[in-house]
Amino acid sequence: SDLLDLPDLSRTYRKDRSTLIERVERTAWDGQWYLRAIFDDGTPLGSSANDEAKIDSLPQSWAWLSGAADADRADTALESAWKHLVREDEDLVLLLAPPFDTSEPSPGYIKGYPPGVRENGGQYTHAALWLAMAMARRGDGTRAAKILNMLNPIERARDPETVWRYGVEPYVVAADVYRLPGRSGNGGWSWYTGSAALMHRAWVEEVLGLKVRGDHMQVNPVIPGWWDGFHMRYRHGEAVYEIQVENPEGCERGVSRVEMDGRHVPDGVIPLHRDLVKHRILVRMGKPPQAT
Repeated sequence: SDLLDLPDLSRTYRKDRSTLIERVERTAWDGQWYLRAIFDDGTPLGSSANDEAKIDSLPQSWAWLSGAADADRADTALESAWKHLVREDEDLVLLLAPPFDTSEPSPGYIKGYPPGVRENGGQYTHAALWLAMAMARRGDGTRAAKILNMLNPIERARDPETVWRYGVEPYVVAADVYRLPGRSGNGGWSWYTGSAALMHRAWVEEVLGLKVRGDHMQVNPVIPGWWDGFHMRYRHGEAVYEIQVENPEGCERGVSRVEMDGRHVPDGVIPLHRDLVKHRILVRMGKPPQAT
């Protein structure tokens, strides 16, 4: 609205946003996580009071991704999602748990799938990526990368047993993976999901921290602490930016120094040019410098 020079519309949107946030915080907090929805008769969905679908990953992720939730609640919600929905022993990140089976009122379409299939309590890639992105926004690089590795289809090609159980191509992102008893770990629909592009964004923007906005770029990684750094190349027009990230102190987040072609960039904002030239960017992770 500001860019379009519509200040009245901007004020209206900000007021509506504030009202919505207040209503969500007043009605949708369940004690350890946020509700998924409320039925017309007032019955909650995604509540500890439910027998099925007690917790859904979406509202926990979006508490972080929206930037709107109460900070302490958002923190608790993400911990709850990790505890109840990330099954490290099975390499699965569930959409909700337990799945729908017999509960009323009926949630509709989702209940048409058997328990543990697709949206009904399986691993749904799009939502699992949102959870990984939320972990990165929180600054938890270890968990963000762990979720993304669990979603990587090539990880299903580590041994013959897993390959045969997965059953679909290990070189494309599948929309879902089953958690149906006897078929847990089976890949669902492949060549079908827009979450392949979202996975790329999650790695590049949220974990490696490459943020391009107009004619400027910043690099703010959120990575596992045991990574000692990484290298990436970004092409902008005919210009090439060789970016070297160093992590000498084993940090998960935080940038202490940025250099471009050997010169210190005080605010870490790197100008982008399209001319035929190669720039060398050095990003050193550590405690951010104190603002003066």
